[in-house]
Amino acid sequence: MFGHSEDFLGTTLLSRPLVLGPLVGLVLGDLTQGVIIGATLELIFMGNIKVGAAIPPDVVTGGVLGTAFAIISGKGPAIALAIAVPVSILAEMVISGLFVFRAALNKKFNQYAEDGDYRKIQRLHIVSGLLRPLLMGIIVLLALQLGAGAMKSFLDMVPAWVQSGLRVAGNMLPALGFALLMNLMFNKKVAPYFFLGFMLAAYLKLPMIAIGGLGVIIALIVTQVTPKESPDDDEFVEAPEEEPVKTYKLTNRDIRNLFFRSLALEANFNFETWQNTGFAFTIIPVLKRLYHTKQSMAAALKRHLQFFNTSPYGCTLIFGITAAMEEQNSQDKDFDKESINSVKLGLMGPLAGVFDSLFWGTFKVIAAGVGTSLAIKGNVLGPLLFILIFNVPHLLLRYNLTFTGYRAGTKFLQNLAKNNVMDRLTKGASILGLMVVGAMPATLMFITTPLTIGARSGVSVQGILDQLVPAIIPLGLTFLVYYFVKKNVKTTYLLLGLLILGFVGSMIHLFV
Repeated sequence: MFGHSEDFLGTTLLSRPLVLGPLVGLVLGDLTQGVIIGATLELIFMGNIKVGAAIPPDVVTGGVLGTAFAIISGKGPAIALAIAVPVSILAEMVISGLFVFRAALNKKFNQYAEDGDYRKIQRLHIVSGLLRPLLMGIIVLLALQLGAGAMKSFLDMVPAWVQSGLRVAGNMLPALGFALLMNLMFNKKVAPYFFLGFMLAAYLKLPMIAIGGLGVIIALIVTQVTPKESPDDDEFVEAPEEEPVKTYKLTNRDIRNLFFRSLALEANFNFETWQNTGFAFTIIPVLKRLYHTKQSMAAALKRHLQFFNTSPYGCTLIFGITAAMEEQNSQDKDFDKESINSVKLGLMGPLAGVFDSLFWGTFKVIAAGVGTSLAIKGNVLGPLLFILIFNVPHLLLRYNLTFTGYRAGTKFLQNLAKNNVMDRLTKGASILGLMVVGAMPATLMFITTPLTIGARSGVSVQGILDQLVPAIIPLGLTFLVYYFVKKNVKTTYLLLGLLILGFVGSMIHLFV
């Protein structure tokens, strides 16, 4: 339950085998074995991370059960690996089903938003978030009662083709999220940037952080304003009027609350709207401070229950900017409310690429390298250093980004009426966002076909497709789902359709 509660704890890696292994060992009276087995499982699952819509095998359930059975049986890491791998795959199926179920709660969240009832939104977000630790806790309890032998026998009964079909179907699910993003951002003016991002990822194999960096450069070039010519020396220049001192409604405590609440951003993650309820849950203290009528609160809640997904490590920058924009909206009747979501949607893609790459690709690798090298020898300092190396920079940066986003946002908004900064920011954010979204089908969806042409020659269809347009199947699937989204087909139907397509496609050997 503790491991699966990490979604309330800011994705601080407390659910990794390197951390949970020693805790299991502590409970069972063999801390050293717990440390060693946890390190062994961490090495196996080191690349097992949740990025974007990819739902990897559940190392929490697999790691805890594997470690527990290994210590109880006294057989060590070997039995831990044998149990952890299949259990983690089975648990992944259960969690994916929970994410589908959570999508059904969105209607309830929207109903509460219509009523302006932020308390019920908070409560439902927390209750729904608790379903995962409670459900998986019960499953692990039952598994421990049944014993290792019964569990392995049950897993052996699941046919390989069923597991393969579910894996292919799971690889297709991100297409729905990408299509929903495109529905919010994609238009003729900025469409070329989507395909630019795809080509950079598919043809040049650039990592997401490089594509995000290029997106920043392109956005700055496209949105830059030619500086005004300086006046002639003889020309009279009127002294600028002093700007009135602005009275802020939000306090440091309000902004600090954004940081603490952002730790529960992914508590109610679902396959339809992803982190939307987490965003609403986080921003509620700001909305309470700024809006005091049912109508204004309802409008704000509905605004922040739209689709949202970004890296939890950089999310507070968006929260800070959003808080500043909401503050300006509460003070200026002519403020463009649509610009709030435009900026949110434009920033979430680039920030996801940058911060996921920074923390998953850099800090986690360094932390795991140091931690496992000590833990594999039974040294309890390994898990402790692992937690500190990753989370000291993570939490410090996350905290400061909250205030940086708010202060930058307020300074930026003070000059909103004097120039077209908002238009340029929105356009620049759209360019950034679409470039990163365009790269996602090529980097986050792994769908290929095993078909061949000719009984004798056996020419690979996938090889031909790769020569023409690499990752064309993920791209085509994304646009197919996007087409149905534009036709207002319910996302639940699209979700079930992708699951059936992946499962059947795997059975007839159309997709792998």
